[in-house]
Amino acid sequence: MFSAIARVFRTPDLRNKLLFTLGIIAIYRVGVFVPAPGVNYSNVQQCLAQGETTGGIYQFVNLFSGGALLQVSVFAMGIMPYITAAIIVQLLRVVIPHFEQLHKEGQAGQAKMTQYTRYLTIALGLLQATTLVTLARTGTLFPGCQLPLVPDESLIVILLMIITLTAGTGLIMWMGELITERGIGNGMSILIFISIASGFPSAMGAIGRSQGWGVFTGVLLIGLLVIALVVFVEQSQRRVPVQYAKRTIGRRTVGGTSTYIPIKVNMAGVIPVIFASSILALPQMIVQFNVRDDGTLPDWALWLQTHSATSSPWYMAVYTLLIIGFTYFYVAITFNPVEVADNMKKYGGFIPGIRAGKPTADYLNYVISRVTFPGSLYLAVVALIPLIAFVLFNADQNFPFGGTSILIMVGVGLETVKQINAQMQQRHYEGLLR
Repeated sequence: MFSAIARVFRTPDLRNKLLFTLGIIAIYRVGVFVPAPGVNYSNVQQCLAQGETTGGIYQFVNLFSGGALLQVSVFAMGIMPYITAAIIVQLLRVVIPHFEQLHKEGQAGQAKMTQYTRYLTIALGLLQATTLVTLARTGTLFPGCQLPLVPDESLIVILLMIITLTAGTGLIMWMGELITERGIGNGMSILIFISIASGFPSAMGAIGRSQGWGVFTGVLLIGLLVIALVVFVEQSQRRVPVQYAKRTIGRRTVGGTSTYIPIKVNMAGVIPVIFASSILALPQMIVQFNVRDDGTLPDWALWLQTHSATSSPWYMAVYTLLIIGFTYFYVAITFNPVEVADNMKKYGGFIPGIRAGKPTADYLNYVISRVTFPGSLYLAVVALIPLIAFVLFNADQNFPFGGTSILIMVGVGLETVKQINAQMQQRHYEGLLR
């Protein structure tokens, strides 16, 4: 392994790309600990030490921000506004014909959709920054902490905080695009990877201190098994064979080749888990905003709080059903069997034993539905691991080996290694790993 890393750094342009990526990552991590203007940093640290937060969606966003959200730092919004904007723009293809037309226009259309994503990212960042400043100012971010997070509540200070947090979102988006253009891998994915990985040492240390090092070793072994399972499933695919007929163009004969359509078991990635987690975090938010002055809850809010707790069987059952449903939904809007069948027919391709046109589309739809079901169950099992760990080990819901964290880390790690391997093969005819 060390010889492979040495070979990477002996390649000048690849070395420069890696060093550039590491430099951007260092700047990103420094920004996580720079407090926003108007925030009392020492009070924030004392409230964090008490370990009482609103939980739910804010713990979820805190995971993607590398801990910056609950630090109320300049990068508190993290990459989450961009992720949300990218998902919304992709979903709008189904609703707005203009977006579907842009998608079909190739590189020019994709550039236009990227521009829309940037604008929507800033708008969402502004909205989320306003929400975070309100939570910090009113004390709702840390309900059990009475220390003031924003001592000066003047209008100028509040506006400066909102503008700074929104600018931090734009800066993170720009750094991610710089990594994509001049570094290694997808910049946004790399920043998410770093944000999640930064929480692993503290999460594992907390398990060792609270549960003992025997439990720590068991969790570590379970984590390695989960990683092996995720790598195996993420690399699994159903290959649909495609044959191209020979065609004569002028004096040349082209075609006559065999290839395949790779249909991954997990075509939806981590998106269904993000959708399901976000929706199930809403009941806890509703409960938080309906606490009476004496600290009690109405009967309906108490019932909602009990049944929406992450350790509740009802929560786990609804979580599983939402993940399965969102998996089918997301695959349906990202993979169009009719479009694939038309493109195959246009270039003289066909699936052996299946007629071109509508029969091919029906066959692809049948294969997709069969492959998506085990993929959705796999996502549900991995997503339930942190909830089960919460019950067994008294861990928090951001348990490191499971859910969105492990899915994103393994997926980004595999994709980045593939890109480094491809660039190594272009230059030395030998990949990263022999």
